Amino acid sequence: MIEENRRTAGEDWWSTDIIEMSPGIIRYHGYAIEDLIGKVGFPEMIWLMLRGDLPSAAQASLLSTVLMSSIDHGPQAPSIAIARIASTCGVGINNAMASAANVLGDVHGGAGEQCVALYNAIQARCEAGEDITSATHTELAKLKESGVRYIPGFGHRFHPKDPRAPKLMEVLRATADDSINTHFADIAEEVERQISQGRSRAIPMNVDGATGAIYAALGFPPALCRGLFVLSRSVGIMSHAWEQMQRPERNKGPLPRTETWTYTGHAPRSVEQEGGQP
Repeated sequence: MIEENRRTAGEDWWSTDIIEMSPGIIRYHGYAIEDLIGKVGFPEMIWLMLRGDLPSAAQASLLSTVLMSSIDHGPQAPSIAIARIASTCGVGINNAMASAANVLGDVHGGAGEQCVALYNAIQARCEAGEDITSATHTELAKLKESGVRYIPGFGHRFHPKDPRAPKLMEVLRATADDSINTHFADIAEEVERQISQGRSRAIPMNVDGATGAIYAALGFPPALCRGLFVLSRSVGIMSHAWEQMQRPERNKGPLPRTETWTYTGHAPRSVEQEGGQP
């Protein structure tokens, strides 16, 4: 009995619904790996691992679209720059990728998660009978009252109009599947309309606003959407890290060697003038 309890305690130490494994057997949520190989692609496998079931063709296609749209944004994005800098320091590609992924936080990488939370709150009001205009106005007012200055998913520091957003919204609206709630496209566009009211220049939706609408339409919870963004951006991170590794630069910093930073500290002084001891 004691031995049985010990065995059960060991087996239950890391209990999981995701994978069943024993010698010669690997199953994910009940599907044998040999049945999945050759039939299921990467987006379908991501869905299976996170949701417990295989997606419909429309769900898999939309997930694939949203993942590819956020892969890279060039070395002006901190995560990509960090991957390249780390690669010049003699570390392996996994270290460079980890260094870059670790800066994907609330400011750089978290807007999609924040968008889904906003869209879900508006959708909940709509489901309770409130019209979309009123529901959106209320939730935007709550964000403003909480001190939020920039609505996540709208405006861009580099693109006057993010070229990814309109196409993503077009793809979402063109998707015909009862499991996909395209009302989130209406919500995203209503947010864009309201925050642009009374301004001389509109505040257009960016890639995070559009991918947030898709993730919400697919039913992914907000916190998981950041993980999906990290998964997507990791491909760009890996690409830049690998490219940099093929080059001869060593210890390449964020500035060319001919340029230095702006010093804003104390004027030159000596220890003797300050009365200190060397």
